[in-house]
Amino acid sequence: DSGCCWASNVDRKTNWMSHAELDLGIRSDSYRINNCPITATVSSLRVPQNCFTQLRLLAHDPDGDAVRCRFASDATTNFTLDETTCTLRSTGKLQPGVHVFELMMEDFSTKNITLTYADGSIVTREASNMNLPPLCKLKLNFLMEVISPTSSCVAADMLPMFLSRTPSHGDVLHASVGQTFQLYAQAQAQNAQIHSFQVSGPNNMTQEFRTESNGKAEVTMSWTPNEMDVNRLIPVCFTAETATTQSEMRCVIIMVSHSTFMQGKATVQCSPNKMTVVLDKASMPDVSEEFLSLRDPSCTLTTNGTHIVGTMSFSTCGTKLEDKGDYIVFKNEIHSIERSDEVIIRRNMVKIDFFCEFSKTITVSNFYSLHQADYIFTESSFGSFGYSFEIFQDSNFTNRVEPNAYPVQVKLMEKIYLGIQAMSELPNVTLFVESCKGTPDNNPDNPIYYDLIKNGCVKDETLKVHPSNQTLYNFEIQSFKFNGYYDQVYITCSVILCEPGNPFSRCAQGCLNEPSRRRRRGLSMETTGHYITQGPLQLVGSAGPSVAKEDKRINVAPKSDMPPEVKYPPVVPETRSNGEYWRFTEIFASNITTVFFASGFILSLVVLAVVVRHFSRRRRAEDLDFLIEDKFEK
Repeated sequence: DSGCCWASNVDRKTNWMSHAELDLGIRSDSYRINNCPITATVSSLRVPQNCFTQLRLLAHDPDGDAVRCRFASDATTNFTLDETTCTLRSTGKLQPGVHVFELMMEDFSTKNITLTYADGSIVTREASNMNLPPLCKLKLNFLMEVISPTSSCVAADMLPMFLSRTPSHGDVLHASVGQTFQLYAQAQAQNAQIHSFQVSGPNNMTQEFRTESNGKAEVTMSWTPNEMDVNRLIPVCFTAETATTQSEMRCVIIMVSHSTFMQGKATVQCSPNKMTVVLDKASMPDVSEEFLSLRDPSCTLTTNGTHIVGTMSFSTCGTKLEDKGDYIVFKNEIHSIERSDEVIIRRNMVKIDFFCEFSKTITVSNFYSLHQADYIFTESSFGSFGYSFEIFQDSNFTNRVEPNAYPVQVKLMEKIYLGIQAMSELPNVTLFVESCKGTPDNNPDNPIYYDLIKNGCVKDETLKVHPSNQTLYNFEIQSFKFNGYYDQVYITCSVILCEPGNPFSRCAQGCLNEPSRRRRRGLSMETTGHYITQGPLQLVGSAGPSVAKEDKRINVAPKSDMPPEVKYPPVVPETRSNGEYWRFTEIFASNITTVFFASGFILSLVVLAVVVRHFSRRRRAEDLDFLIEDKFEK
C-alpha cells in the first residue's frame, strides 16, 4: 500500500509505502504458516541533537526465528543500523529536523525445516541461511525528530530514565481473555518535570498517570482483551515525556490466550554469583517438573518431593542481564513445555518469571562483564553441578589470573595455561571436554573460529594436556590471533559429566574421528553438553624474535563445516622495536601482483590496437575492391 504524505522532513520524502511478504508454506517445526516479526514504535520520537546514542527497535519473532533489519531505502545521513539487534545508531553530528526511516524486517529459521505447499511441493530451508529468501518481509516506517541540544545528557537528570519496576524492552507478558491486564512503568528526571507517558498499544487501553517526589512519575496501563484478541501478540511501546526531552523507547509483547497461566508459589535465593528458585509443588497441583523448563531447555529442574528446584549462575541456563537504570537485573523463567508429538494436552500452562537484582551502588562479586563466573546448571539425573574455567599464571595451575586483570594481555605465541574443574552434588563423576575453540568475540556461534579440540580429539599442535584428576582438565596452548582487525580471542569449550566406569558413556568413548559412532545418551548416565567461555585474551605484541618465523595468524573460513587444517595463507611478519608488526610479505606480494596485472593490461591494449589496425586496413582494401568491381559492372 502507499499514500501521502510524510510530515515535512530533512530527507524531502513525501509519499510513504508499506510492504509485506509472507511465505505460505507449512513449517515442519510448528505445523502452521510462518509468523511475521512483531514490531511497533510510538508515534512521536524525538531526541536532543547532542544526546542520541541508540534507538532499540522491537523485533520479536513468535517462532523464535532470527530477525534481520535493514534499510529499505537510502539511509538518512549519519545513521547506521545494526542488522542483528535492530538498533539504530549515529555516526556523526545529526542534522536538526524530522528524519524519515524506512526499515525492512526479515525472519530466517534458526533450525533446519521444510515448507510444505498447497500443491504438495516441499522445500527444505537450511538453518540461519540468510542468503535464502526470508520467510517474511515486513516494512517498518517511522519518524524521529532531532531537536535542539539540551544542557545535560545524563540519564535521570534532564532525560527521563526508566526505573527497575518498568518491564524490560522486548519482554513477553501474558494476558487472558476477559481479565484486566495491567502494565506498570516508572521513570525519573530530577531536573525536568515528567508530564505524561506516550503509549502505542490497543485502542481501548487506558492510562492512570501519577507524579511522585524527586522527579519521579509512574503510569498504569490497563487493558481487557476480548475474544477477537485470542492468540494474538500485541506490541505496546511507551516513552516518558517532559516539555523538552523524552526517555528511551521501550516496547513489550502481550500474548493473549484463553487460559490463565499458573504462577505458583515460588521463592528466589540470590547469592553473589548464582540464584536458586524454589517452587512449592502444593501451589501447583498436577504439574510435574517433567513438563517444566528454564529459558534454556538444556537446564532441567529437580525435585525433592515437596518442591521443584533450579540453580543457575548469572551466565547460564538462558539467564539474561538487563540494565534497569538504577539496578542490574539477572532474569530467567520457568515455563511449560509442549512436546512436538502431542496432539492435545490436559495440563495447565505455567509461566513464572524470577530474577535477582543488584543496586548499581554495590559491586556484583563475579565481575560479570569481563571475567566469566562459575557456570552452574541443574539436570534431573545429576542435580546441581557446575564448572569453573580459569586462566592460570604458570604450568603449576595453582595461581589463577585475578578477575580484575581481565582482559588478559598476552604476547603472540606465549604459552597460555587454562583449567576446567567440575563440581557436582554426586560424589563420583568424570569430566569430559568434548570440544574447545577460539573465536574473536564471546559468541560461541561466530562463523570465524579455530578448533583446538573437536569431538574429543586434539586439533591444535601446540595444545598440551597436563595430568590431573577425573574432575579437572588442565591444558596449555600457544596464543594466536585471527587475521583481520581482531586483537582478542575467547576460548569456548563444550563439557560433559559422566558416571565413571560406564563403557557406554561419552567420556569412555574419548576421541571420535567419526562423530556418527557416538552412542545415544540413553545408554548411560551423563549430562548434556554445556558451553563455557573464558576470556578475552588480548594480543599486545611479540613474544620474542622467533615469532617472526612461527606466526600463525589463522583465519578460518566462515563455514561451520570447514576443518581447522584449512587456513588462509599465513602472513610472515617482521618485528619492529616496539613489538608491532608490518606485513611486508603482504605489501610486497600486493605490489608484485599490481605490477603484473598492470603490465598485462597494457600489453593487452597494444595487441588489441594491432589487431584493430590490421582488420581496419583489410576492410578498407575490401571496400576499395568492391567499388572498383561495381564501377566496371556499370
